[in-house]
Order: sequence, then structure tokens, then C-alpha cells
Amino acid sequence: MPKKKTSPIRVAIIGTGGMALFHARNFAQVAGCKLVAGVDTDPERLAAFAAEHSIAETYTTTAELLAKSEIDAVSIVTPDPFHKAITLECLAAGKHVLCEKPLALNYPDAKAMADAADKAGVINMVHFTYRNWAPLQKIAHIVQTGKIGEIRHIEASYHQSWLVSKQWGDWRTSPNWLWRLDSAHGSKGVLGDVGVHILDFATYPAGKIKEIYCQLKTFKKAPRNRIGKYKLDANDTAVITVEFANGALGSIQTTRWMTGHLNRLFLKISGTAGSVSFDSALSDTDYTICKGADIETDTWKSVQVKATPHLQQRFIKSIRTGVQDQPDFRRGAEIQKLLDASFKSNELRQPVRIR
Repeated sequence: MPKKKTSPIRVAIIGTGGMALFHARNFAQVAGCKLVAGVDTDPERLAAFAAEHSIAETYTTTAELLAKSEIDAVSIVTPDPFHKAITLECLAAGKHVLCEKPLALNYPDAKAMADAADKAGVINMVHFTYRNWAPLQKIAHIVQTGKIGEIRHIEASYHQSWLVSKQWGDWRTSPNWLWRLDSAHGSKGVLGDVGVHILDFATYPAGKIKEIYCQLKTFKKAPRNRIGKYKLDANDTAVITVEFANGALGSIQTTRWMTGHLNRLFLKISGTAGSVSFDSALSDTDYTICKGADIETDTWKSVQVKATPHLQQRFIKSIRTGVQDQPDFRRGAEIQKLLDASFKSNELRQPVRIR
């Protein structure tokens, strides 16, 4: 078990691109936590980030950070291909690690990271952002305590529209988006980018998957499917059919082509004694449920849930108490195994058993 920590927790953010702003703002809300350092290979971006968040120390390499800064923990917010190397470097230095999703590019790498974290005896968590939503926590409790009976069917989807909308900027002219469409730049497509979230979103309440069948599609988006140095070959739509360990069947899908849904997550879990559902397009504080007498009238009741601590709060609490919270690196590796199986299924055009 990691040791307890009572003095202020000193945190460094590694990678100061767009998502780092989210991490920094959340850490700023945590009492007894101080953001003391930033790391980035782009000096201008790093300087702007440090100025915005009053960060005194800046470094261009993780090695320099670990050699010169008195930190307790790091938040790794780099592009996906760099997660493993930076994480292992920080774990070897005995630092607690919060790492952006996906944990790695494949299951063996994710498992190696989880093994290294266990060996280092430090707090380790994966940034599955939507664990922050209180309705998901409540739905997991409802399902896992049998309040809707034995689970029979699951629907889950993560829909985005940034390939048809400019609400997040024009992907055709922005490297921040273009790299997500190019496998040579480390992208695993929509499946690896946000499919990782919906796989966690579905299996956190419903349990393990034992068989998965996935179909991926990459649509043409530019002449020769290329813009400058970016080859647009990463998948942008995924449809997955699954069987859960308890025998329930499920449909999980994600796409960047869902016009009218900038960033929508949907989950419905149906059992022998009721159904429970969540739709972020309607609310991120409410879930709906149909059970008991309401089953006979198809009546759904909306239930508002109080906010729960976000991941940065739980990460710092884990460091303070020495009690590992979820989702940890083992969970990240478990989801990575599902991603690997999905890619394999698409390649083979047949279902893949999860072992």
C-alpha cells in the first residue's frame, strides 16, 4: 500500500496542450494541492500555459523535471504514443501518476505500466473523464446491487460531430485535430480516442465482456485522403456487438460523423426488473429509471444526483490516504485489452473471445 502524504501535494503536468487546461483547472480546485511545474517540448506553449496557471517551474523534458523539481506526482497529458515511456520514467522515480487515456497503444504496454506501478508502490490512475459524472456512479450502484434484476441488454454510444461541424474549430486546418485522424501520428482513431471512454462507461456498471465483434470504417475526407503531412487513415466510426460475462448482449458504437451531437454519451442498461438510462444530451446530473409498477406503463422517472469528487480530487485523496482509488492502471489495461480485441475482430471480420 502506498504511504500516506500529509503535506501539500506538489504536482507537475507533462504535456501542456488543450486537455492540460482541464487538468490544471481541476487541480486548482483541490485543497492541499499545488501545481508547481509544467513540461512541454514546445517552449512557447509551455510559457503560455505556465503564465496562465501561475506555474513557477518549466522544463522541456521529463528527465529534467525529475532531476530538478521536488514533486510528488505527475499528470501525463501528452499524445498517446508517449504515455508508456513517460509513465515508466516517472514510476521509476517513485512519483504518483495520473495518465490520460488510453493508457497505452496496446495491452502488453498497458500491462507493463500497471506492473511497474504495482512494483513502485505508488498511486496510479487513468483519466477516464466521464467517471466524474455522478449519474454513472449511481447507475453502477443500481446495476451492481441488483435493483433492476439480472442484466439482459446494454446500449452505449459516444457521438461527436466535429468532422461535420466547426464548433470545436476546423479540423482541416488544425494539427490538434488532424493528428487524431492519422495512424502514423499515433492515432488509434475514434475507437482509441473516445471509444475507450464508452467501453469504460458501459463495462463499469455492467461488468466484463467475454466476446466482442467490431467493425471499423474510415471515410474519405480529402483528396487522396491526405492534408499536408497527415494521412487521414485512422478509423472515424466504430460499431461493436458484445456478449458480457453474465450472458447479456450489448451494442456499443462511436463516431465523429453524428451531426447534431457535439459530444454526446448515452447508456441504457436493461434487466429482468427494470431499466436505467443516461443521456448527456439531456443532462449530466440526472439519470432515468423504469422499474416496479412503472414497467407496466412504460413510465420513466428522472432522478437528479449530487455531484461526486472528480478524478483529480480522488487522485490527490489517494495520495494523502495511501488508499488506491479507481480507475487505476489495471482498469486502464483491461480497457486496452478490449480495444486490442476490437481491432483484431475488425481485421479478422469475426468475433474475438476476451481471455
